[in-house]
Amino acid sequence: MKNTLLTSLAFGASAFLLAACAQPELPQDNYYRLNVKTPTSGMVKLDGVLEVERFRADGLISGRPIAYSEGKGHLSEYHYHFWVEPPVDLLQDAMVKFLRAANLAKHVVTPELRMDEHYLLTGKIKRLERDLASRDKVAVEIEIGLKRTSDDKIIVLKTYARELVQSDSGVNGAVAAMNAALSDIYAEFLNDVR
Repeated sequence: MKNTLLTSLAFGASAFLLAACAQPELPQDNYYRLNVKTPTSGMVKLDGVLEVERFRADGLISGRPIAYSEGKGHLSEYHYHFWVEPPVDLLQDAMVKFLRAANLAKHVVTPELRMDEHYLLTGKIKRLERDLASRDKVAVEIEIGLKRTSDDKIIVLKTYARELVQSDSGVNGAVAAMNAALSDIYAEFLNDVR
């Protein structure tokens, strides 16, 4: 009886120690899409094929984790908040959809179609981040260039930047603000071309 009691106590103490050492459950990964507002359709401005190249980005901005800054040039990335695809692909796809909806050119395509393009659009993501130092703001900055390929004439070459305050807190609010900033940037680019 005494051995059974000691064995039970030893087993209970071991179980208690193991439970105390157990790690808490890890947070769930969250994935986000871009959702740029659809523009109003207009007259075809560019007669021919407009090819939208894959956007470029450097460093943390090119990866799938959502980036954030805490001021003084320090940039980090979230561990459990990701884009569904790298931003270089998301912004390219969003631009293609946006320009098709706007009816900017006869055909808006990506390089995968291997068509002879009449116009070429390139983009570089300079900032796409949540700015925690500025009370839940987002910063989006993109350089966009559009040229005619027959004579290499630059039609538009401009850096577009927006800083918006989040209407909702957290990463969900940051992604919504980034969507709004990108919608503004794409609309401004469209107006510059028209």
